[in-house]
Amino acid sequence: MTRRRVVIAGASGFVGGALVAAFAEDGDEVVTVGRTGDAVWGDTAAIARLVDGADTLVNVAGKIVSCRYTDPNRDEILRSRVDTTRELLAVVSAADRPPRVWMNASTATIYRHETEHGNDEVDGIIGDGFSVDVATSWERALFAGELPATRRVALRMAIVLGDGPATRMLFALARLGLGGPQIDSWWFPHRRYRGIGAHPTGPVRSSWHRTSGRQRFSWIHIDDVVASVRFLREREDIAGPVNLAAPDVSDNRTLMRELRRVAGAPFGLPAFRWMLDPAMAILRNEPELVLKSRWAVPRVLTDAGFSFSHPELGPALESVAAVHPPRARDLFSA
Repeated sequence: MTRRRVVIAGASGFVGGALVAAFAEDGDEVVTVGRTGDAVWGDTAAIARLVDGADTLVNVAGKIVSCRYTDPNRDEILRSRVDTTRELLAVVSAADRPPRVWMNASTATIYRHETEHGNDEVDGIIGDGFSVDVATSWERALFAGELPATRRVALRMAIVLGDGPATRMLFALARLGLGGPQIDSWWFPHRRYRGIGAHPTGPVRSSWHRTSGRQRFSWIHIDDVVASVRFLREREDIAGPVNLAAPDVSDNRTLMRELRRVAGAPFGLPAFRWMLDPAMAILRNEPELVLKSRWAVPRVLTDAGFSFSHPELGPALESVAAVHPPRARDLFSA
């Protein structure tokens, strides 16, 4: 049987590396695009040679969002997603034998701050501000123009649990005794979350929500990210946005309790916004990771019959910790 070629863009990252390993294990011919690899960004001719004749294209490229949203970082977060997607669109559009399916990363942060109802791909309400504008710009770049021979899917990923920066930071907080609930409260307004791109949305100054640690936490295990990409590859009937999120949405208090349990931390101090924001500044990160209420419902996947290997938060965290034990020092390297 002829080996199918899979092009992974952004292969050096946490999710990209897992996808490379999975498709190689499947016996596919795996080629990569990135700052290094079989082709590098900006070398459009080399990328075109990889894409032309490929069966599958998966793009998960983009600057890591685990950083402080300074103006240079904001610009690079947007540019690294939109420009790479546009470059791929150009080569797919020009290919004599374009990929059968193109799955492009997006984010479940595209939905508004929500505590009452889950957001699915049909009825979900899009939010506003910086992170949302990045997501909508990313998806507009993916779905621009006509590609009659290529099915396009936007992977709206929730926070991915595994040996990645978000999980390492959360486990490290628990190990240091800081694994209590994170509670939003008033803090000096700033402009880091203002809108960006061609159509900026939301207020210029930051605001806050009285969630008392009950903000929702949508998540997905890295194994289910890989499994869902494999699943969607073969489902010719599925196109458009797809939420990659476990059906068992948590809230922040439950998340931190489970982290303490798995990390073996006997207590966890609660953290208010006025504590989190200065601390995150020192760690060059943003409190949005734990303060925004993310509630994404995987309606497309569940309706299509996808079965999650890790549907519950506690066992999912246990499986991560069994392979990558929680370490306090990861707080400064995540």
